[in-house]
Amino acid sequence: MFDSPDWVFTMFAFLGFLCCMIPLPWHLEAWNTGTCLYMIWTGLSCLIQFINSIVWQSNVVNWAPVWCDITSKFIIGANVAIPACSLCINRRLYHIASVSSVTKTRAQKRRDIMTDLAIGLGIPVLEMILQYIVQGHRFNIFEEVGCYPATFNTPPAYALVFAWPLVLGCISAYYCVRTIVELAQRRAQFMEFLSVNKNLSSSRYFRLMGLAGIEMLCTIPLGAYVIYLNATAQPILPWISWADTHSNFSFVGIVPSVVWRASGPTVLSIELSRWLLVVCAFVFFAFFGFADEARKNYRLAYVSVAKRVGISTAGTMSSGGGSWTTGSKSEMACNSRTATMPVFVTQRTEQKRDSLTSFSTDISMGEFNLAFNDAKEIPYSPTETAAGSISKESLPSTPIDEQTVHLPDTPALPQYIVDSPESLRNSVDIV
Repeated sequence: MFDSPDWVFTMFAFLGFLCCMIPLPWHLEAWNTGTCLYMIWTGLSCLIQFINSIVWQSNVVNWAPVWCDITSKFIIGANVAIPACSLCINRRLYHIASVSSVTKTRAQKRRDIMTDLAIGLGIPVLEMILQYIVQGHRFNIFEEVGCYPATFNTPPAYALVFAWPLVLGCISAYYCVRTIVELAQRRAQFMEFLSVNKNLSSSRYFRLMGLAGIEMLCTIPLGAYVIYLNATAQPILPWISWADTHSNFSFVGIVPSVVWRASGPTVLSIELSRWLLVVCAFVFFAFFGFADEARKNYRLAYVSVAKRVGISTAGTMSSGGGSWTTGSKSEMACNSRTATMPVFVTQRTEQKRDSLTSFSTDISMGEFNLAFNDAKEIPYSPTETAAGSISKESLPSTPIDEQTVHLPDTPALPQYIVDSPESLRNSVDIV
């Protein structure tokens, strides 16, 4: 991985940015602050690494000093922000598993959001500020890597900068263990809480738990290993004074690739700091990029884009024996009529006979392409349909022997007449 061409990392960095940004809109609807902060920090970090790998490919020219000032500080914050967001997620999952009430007031929800923002946003910003204490010069530019923060390798740097991910990972591990214990003890109450929470299902809960668990398991060993690399890659120099540390602060370190790649610990430290951001993005997408809500939003996005470019989208949904399709306006108008209850023509005719009138009930339903032949006599009752109602006042009278035969008090059975094949209508009106 570390010996791969530069374009490989560039490609994966951009894909990592997309993997974090695509699911962001529907996660904002759930008001899961820790998850949203995780996506924002990881996605923007991948975007910065993507841009840096293009701008500083095969050169170490200081093209954009202000850009490097901003992004080098952002990299410092992101190294702490991802473990902090994992802590937010584990903390929230613990409070859900140990909840004593299935409902929360608006004030409680607001307090939870503010706490998550203080952890997932406040701690990284505080880390950026504290890093200035041990910032030896403005920034470094590594060929093929781009802008990189400059931290003076002195004992205070380990307490102010390097140890934060390890500490946050240990706190996340505490909440993760407590969550598992609470789930084992309060399973029934936990399921009751999920049943009334429309923004959190059991599937999403356990996916969040899996993401936070993997982050916690990776943060602790990697945080310890990064401290070891920083202690062995360069000699640890004593802290003398503020003035000594910040002397010649405007200096910009220029490091060609042949120099920094000659040191194994330096290569490992720099490449790990880049690739771990991409791995975090793909781990998140593996948990949430193929969920039900993700597939639904992908489908909506595809339909929206297809309509804009003029591509016809046809979707078929079947339920029992019916189906609907989305196509032209005329087709939609036709299908909208077939989706309603069928309306049959009712006519009453009498012929001069000595016996009772005979009836036939041959019904043809063009919607389902089925034909039914039934010889049973069904007693008449006025029935209201989607198009209107059938009553004896709507039935016409027919002359027999030049006399008008009045309708009997007891309604007679209706006769259903088959629609003619030439008719283009799917349903007919009541006569």
